[in-house]
Amino acid sequence: MPPSDTPADSSSAAPGAEDGRRRFPFSRRSFIAAGAAVGATAALQPAVGAPPAAAASAEGRLAAGLPDPAGGVRAKFRWWWPHGMVDLAEIRREIDQIADAGFGGVEIADVHHSVSEPLDPENTGWGTKPWRDAVEAALSRAERRGIKVDLTIGPAWPAAVPSITPQDPAAMHELAHGVRFLQAGEEFSGPLPEPAVEAAEGVTERTLFAIQALRLADGAAPEDSPITLKPDTLADLTSSVDGEELSWTAPAEGGGTWALIAYWQRGTGQRPERGPHTEPVSYVVDHFSAAGTRAVTDFWDEHILTDRVRKLLKGPAGGAIFEDSIEMETDATLWTRDLPAAFEAHTGYDPLPYLPVLVRAHEDKVFSFDSTTDRRALDDFNDVLTQLYVDHHITPIKKWAHRLGLRYRIQPYGLQTDAVAKAALVDIPEGESLGFKNLDDFRSLAGGRDLGGNTVLSSEAGAVYGGSYSTTWRQTVRTISREYAAGVNQAVLHGFSYADAPGAQWPGFAAFTPYSGGVGYSESWGPRHPTWQHVADVSGFFARCQHALQWGTSTVDVAFLRQKGYAGSGFGAAYFSSTGVREGWSHQFVSPRLLEITDPQVKDGVLAPDGPAYRLLVFEGDAFNGRVATLPVETARRLLRYAKNGLKILVVGDWSAPQQPGVDQGEAGELAETVRALLDQPTVHRVGTREEIAAGIAALGAAPSVRYAKASPLLHARRRSRNLDLYYLTNGSNDAAVDHDVTFATDTAQAYPFSVNLWTGEVAPLPVHRVVDGGVRVRVRLAPGASTAVAVARPQWARDAAGRNATPPPGELKKLRFEGTDADAVRVDERGARVRAGAAGTYRTVYAGGRTVSTEIRSVGEPRELTRWRLEVEDWRPGSSATETEVRTHTLDLDGLAPWTELDGLADVSGIGRYTAEFDLGKGWTGGYGAYLDLGAVTDVFRVTVNGKDLPPCDQLNTVVDLGDRLRRGKNTIEVEVSTTLINRMRVFRPDVYGSVRRQQYGLMGPVWLRPYGEAEL
Repeated sequence: MPPSDTPADSSSAAPGAEDGRRRFPFSRRSFIAAGAAVGATAALQPAVGAPPAAAASAEGRLAAGLPDPAGGVRAKFRWWWPHGMVDLAEIRREIDQIADAGFGGVEIADVHHSVSEPLDPENTGWGTKPWRDAVEAALSRAERRGIKVDLTIGPAWPAAVPSITPQDPAAMHELAHGVRFLQAGEEFSGPLPEPAVEAAEGVTERTLFAIQALRLADGAAPEDSPITLKPDTLADLTSSVDGEELSWTAPAEGGGTWALIAYWQRGTGQRPERGPHTEPVSYVVDHFSAAGTRAVTDFWDEHILTDRVRKLLKGPAGGAIFEDSIEMETDATLWTRDLPAAFEAHTGYDPLPYLPVLVRAHEDKVFSFDSTTDRRALDDFNDVLTQLYVDHHITPIKKWAHRLGLRYRIQPYGLQTDAVAKAALVDIPEGESLGFKNLDDFRSLAGGRDLGGNTVLSSEAGAVYGGSYSTTWRQTVRTISREYAAGVNQAVLHGFSYADAPGAQWPGFAAFTPYSGGVGYSESWGPRHPTWQHVADVSGFFARCQHALQWGTSTVDVAFLRQKGYAGSGFGAAYFSSTGVREGWSHQFVSPRLLEITDPQVKDGVLAPDGPAYRLLVFEGDAFNGRVATLPVETARRLLRYAKNGLKILVVGDWSAPQQPGVDQGEAGELAETVRALLDQPTVHRVGTREEIAAGIAALGAAPSVRYAKASPLLHARRRSRNLDLYYLTNGSNDAAVDHDVTFATDTAQAYPFSVNLWTGEVAPLPVHRVVDGGVRVRVRLAPGASTAVAVARPQWARDAAGRNATPPPGELKKLRFEGTDADAVRVDERGARVRAGAAGTYRTVYAGGRTVSTEIRSVGEPRELTRWRLEVEDWRPGSSATETEVRTHTLDLDGLAPWTELDGLADVSGIGRYTAEFDLGKGWTGGYGAYLDLGAVTDVFRVTVNGKDLPPCDQLNTVVDLGDRLRRGKNTIEVEVSTTLINRMRVFRPDVYGSVRRQQYGLMGPVWLRPYGEAEL
């Protein structure tokens, strides 16, 4: 994930009646018919829109879950098995390991990309009895441990079953073309042109779909790419075919060259990733037909879902059916047997005359009529595929999963189909850290989730190519923290490998490394890593973030309407992705289809007030097609209705001659008239270029919910209930700190801000703030990559969140509002307000209303660098088997800190280091004094103990730790325990794979300082 949210835009059916949503008809015509001070300096408009039902207790639910979030909101692992070649005792042990580390679930996946010796798919493959027994063991243990189990829909991906062959109607199909060029007047007699793309292994049958002849355009030649044809010369010769032979003479009149094109329908022969997983071999099912989906559900019903498994899935351990991204592989044209009829029903016209511009060879366009016709026909083709996928795949699988007591989690992207709309129709849409190009790819799915009325947006989180055994938890936390700001609120970490497999070497089986002879994809987390000793601190952070971000209602400033609901493209939102996010704006993407199927309304100028509550809608021409001014007429009608109901709409570009998407332009006149009426509305403003968007926003008087005076790397996500606004904040920069005022919008009466420490769950009042029109302004300070949350609530919320004895009574807290202080901070606890500063002096603090008080801190000790340390290192090495680790111990006395690579005997060591410093403190360090421990540089996960007592989990992205009053006069001992990755040991253990990876700098590198502070009652 890039350090800032920079877009990669180079051009800068419904689930059924039980869901309470409208059926999306198969007709395009109907579709178209405690921590840091935690803050902008301008007044904000208040938040609007009623929160969901039962919001009266929502604030209490948020507070109750922060100390120890429930298992259902905790992060999960992809759990990679070498299919059913697993030991049941080890399966139970690994469930325990994951639960003990504070994670909330697993996703069982049959993944063995890096197994070096043959497995046994016939006897232990996916779906066999050993595999089913292991699934049962996992579910049973998970039920005892309170975690969820998700099941991947097939062996690897895409969805496939061993009960079909490529010739089966349920298998994925393709349309392969063959071409023969003839001169005018030339006679052809014989076998039809063979497909230009060879059939895949296992494909033994083919059916002629059609044969056509077209003249090449003037000046075009057979060697062109693509070859331009004249559509008005098309002749359908299918009825003249005898078997697979044809006799035909190219017309002599007009001269030129003719293309004789044969279209063959056949199976793709695609198999799931890195098989074989089964015996017989599994083949990918047709994701666009009812037969393909039935093949999947029938196989599960008949071969996997035993009575015991069904019972366990309906119990507390049952999670979701998971389906990976839509990775259909064909060098020809993706097809389904019923596509022609479905195409005509959906678009109103026969697709056969447009076949030449639809066919592909090795993903390249082969023929062209003209760029406009090509584009429109392809848009219709992709639109039909979207509808077929919704009707015949998503809808029935979701219903089937619900009957099993499961939810349906899916990565709904991978083709040029409307992933944004599909995200509204599934239970849990999912994106991915590795495949997504920027945060806007997540915002695309978040728009579908929020308008669809769902809660969770998942991420296949933290995968790094080339990062095996060198990916740090700090890196993973930074990546996922940014995704949280883009709408993600569930991390399914990539991943956790089963302990062993044939041919595995230490530290055990790893699903994705070695990979094709080199370093593969990270990471095989688990007890094989030294960092696992400390991972509960990280999992607690993820859990609190996800608890907070699954609470309440997602609230977003801008709906950016994009004609195509693609996800994973990297295309951003003009202005908002590059500039707007740095000025406090939040945005999501919506598509015409998404608006149609969810039918959000506008109330008091707010779109979907009970949902994301967009206050501004922005659209431009189709960024995927040269920004052509394209809009379905039904969408234009909808936008006009929105504008008349007060929604602010910003239109970008020239819309004087708008076009309908697709070939049918029959309603172009109404579209133009509707767009003109839209542009005439007082709440609508048009600008000519993207560069004018900021001016257009100003003209509309729109403002974000979060504001600050200058551009900032701060990213945020907002959740709301009736009486509380929660703002999740993360610093999107790897090297620049955030330190500025931020104004948070709220309509909560007598709103008071609180900081939420996401590493500990501690909630603390933020007494230094200003109540401004429609918002509260506070100071936010965040280290690079660090995260926090600010809750803006009624003062009494402090008692729910921080405990009755941790804060003053609400009446007293209302009085403890301060506009500013020249001290370092003002802190509030049950004793009242206290001033904190790192130097002696008299400090002025200004109450809200203007009264100023002075507070004296008489003396503060001098900062002290800790240079002398005893270091004890656990050196992790290969043991006597692939899964055993030998630990040796090194002890060093250090007069200064340095990375292990620079310490004698530790250059190639990975493991756990315990640094101990002993020192004496005199007067000035006790009695009303405290200190910060500034650790400087440290890698990877660390914990701190002071005088034998463990500190709460530390913010791993901020190495300055508040020790409070834990130091004492006289002798003190501080221990810093640091755990590392395994890469430095792997470099020398397996140099053929990992030797090219640079050594990582491990350990506590400092410099380490004690920085005292004094406190005095205000």
